[in-house]
Amino acid sequence: MDFRWSDAEAEQFLSQFASEWGEDLALRTYTSRLLGSEKALVLHGGGNTSVKGDHVNVVGEQVSALYMKASGFDLAVIEPAGHPGLDLRNLHKLRSVSDFSDEEMVREIRTHLLDYRSPTPSIETLVHAFIPKKFVDHSHADAILALTNQRNGKQLLEEIFGGDVTILDYVKPGFQLAKAVAEAFAANPDKKGMIWMKHGLVTWGENARESYESHIKLVTLAEKFLASKSTGHLALTNTTSVNDAEYRWIKIAPMLRGLLAEPTGDPDLPYERVILRALTDERTLGFVDSEVGKKLALSPPLTADHLIRTKAFPMWVDEPDYSDDGALRQQLKQVIEVFRRSYVEYLDRHWSSAEHGLKRFSSNPRALLMPGLGAICSGKDVVEADICRDILAQTLDIKAKIGGMGDYDGLTEEQIFAQEYRSLQHAKVSLLDVRLRGEVGIVTGAAGAIGSGVARALAQNGCHVALTDLPGERLDSLFEELSVEFGSRVLNVPLDVTSQTSVDEAFNTVCSTWGGIDLFVVNAGLALVSSLSEMKLEDFQRLERVNIEGTLLVLSSAARLLEYQGTGGDVVMISTKNVFAPGANFGAYSATKAAGHQLARIASLEMAELGVRVNMVSPDAVFGEKERKSGLWAEVGPDRMRARGLDEEQLQDYYRTRNLLKSRVTAQHVANAVLFFATRQTPTTGATIPVDGGLPDSTPR
Repeated sequence: MDFRWSDAEAEQFLSQFASEWGEDLALRTYTSRLLGSEKALVLHGGGNTSVKGDHVNVVGEQVSALYMKASGFDLAVIEPAGHPGLDLRNLHKLRSVSDFSDEEMVREIRTHLLDYRSPTPSIETLVHAFIPKKFVDHSHADAILALTNQRNGKQLLEEIFGGDVTILDYVKPGFQLAKAVAEAFAANPDKKGMIWMKHGLVTWGENARESYESHIKLVTLAEKFLASKSTGHLALTNTTSVNDAEYRWIKIAPMLRGLLAEPTGDPDLPYERVILRALTDERTLGFVDSEVGKKLALSPPLTADHLIRTKAFPMWVDEPDYSDDGALRQQLKQVIEVFRRSYVEYLDRHWSSAEHGLKRFSSNPRALLMPGLGAICSGKDVVEADICRDILAQTLDIKAKIGGMGDYDGLTEEQIFAQEYRSLQHAKVSLLDVRLRGEVGIVTGAAGAIGSGVARALAQNGCHVALTDLPGERLDSLFEELSVEFGSRVLNVPLDVTSQTSVDEAFNTVCSTWGGIDLFVVNAGLALVSSLSEMKLEDFQRLERVNIEGTLLVLSSAARLLEYQGTGGDVVMISTKNVFAPGANFGAYSATKAAGHQLARIASLEMAELGVRVNMVSPDAVFGEKERKSGLWAEVGPDRMRARGLDEEQLQDYYRTRNLLKSRVTAQHVANAVLFFATRQTPTTGATIPVDGGLPDSTPR
């Protein structure tokens, strides 16, 4: 492992943070980020770091302080405030206590915060407090876990490190681990570090560089030893190509996602859906296709820190039948049911020892392994699923190393439950509760004013949104804009709705990325200003291909996908007031949009038996905002302005004053109507919501 300390970078951190936070915490932030940026050391909030120093309180007294990483914070991006300060002298007094519950320990730790507004420090705060060194670093280094989780792990560690480190048997993280570490350190104060079996590595130093450098040196020794002893390869029963695995994943993703959706008992929101992320790379395929892949996969986790992200065990599917969709669906259904029952039985065996007030996690698998395909990870959103995927990839890699040199030895079931069901761990799991959190939506014509407004509103409400439109700068700029705010919950998918091939490819892209689609916003459309007497047939046919045929292709493809997925869904078509009140010189648009509207009404009849609701939103003129103008009004606006002798602002005023409420209709208004249907506020299908400020002639009837 590379030693990545840079004097120049360290100086930058001192320049940025030292004046406000002090030099020690500035350098603590620097080396914490160095550790956090190494996936082979920590993943997604794992590991922790600390520094001891002095604090001057409000009455001018100098107090010994511990600045400890806050629980769940990510070392890779941590700021100085992510190491809240505590009164170290009072923490030292806790060594005299014989035992603490987690609740009591957290209360005592928070009682000694230097600022009551600070986030809660790590579960291992007292470990760091009881180690009498200025800087302390702790990671779950892959190379260390590959050694501590072998039956002869202690002997291997002694062979590698000799007497340079203290080796501590597994102790449940928290107060008892802190006491055990304090005793072990006192017995061997001159060691360079400490290895906790089935947990990780701790190093220390009197300055930031010393502790970090010691950490890297010890991990590097372990890596070199593994490289010399482990082949890292498992015997293969067959070899699946990445292309075959990806093809299979695209094919079965919606089916699997539908099977993993959990019934809620709510007729309006009948399923709690998940997001799926796949691993179909050569390394994962080598693992699942190997002779011992199943045995290693179903062994206990590498470290208890991963349990709330992955569950203790993945679901394994023996000999999946990829040639027969019906047989595979039945096989997956049975394996999922067995896994769910097994998890409930595991909880029942140990629930009497669970902390009071904790809720049971879903009995669904978080990780699924399928020979011939790879691995699939699930989560309530893409962030959860990606965390699970990253940890699973690390787990499989380490277990492959162990399988290439020895026998795996993991945590006991009692140890697993004790860590999985404790309040300190549950507090790390996001409690974000937004209506569309596990949903996937696709918006056609997303680059325009209405499409972009709808996409943003869906993402703001937790939805994963595929932005589709013709390829080009407008679509790319929208993706760049929204991805800054919503990250991996937005996807850029070029799409021509007039091409069945393009529609199929776009739907496959979304399904392979997130597992399926639940909401289809049919918004792509073209406009044309022309009288009937002057209209060219080819111009009418151009609108017909987008507004009618494009709508048909999206609706028919959506119906097939939603039937295959099997958990219902929603279609919302962006219609227009011109369906009900057509305008002169606007015949092609009015007629083709009316045909598309009628197709959506028919879809509401045909798709209801699938649990799919199809509704329409009928807006009046939406001009757009700033640089993202409406494509429709780019076509229509100039003619309307010339006909009425108005500029753009005056034209908008004209449309505003003609409705009963004197309201300017915006993309946000249209988005609100889409959200009404998407969040299923009422049991409604086949309906149209006018978003026009009140135009009596265009009232649906």
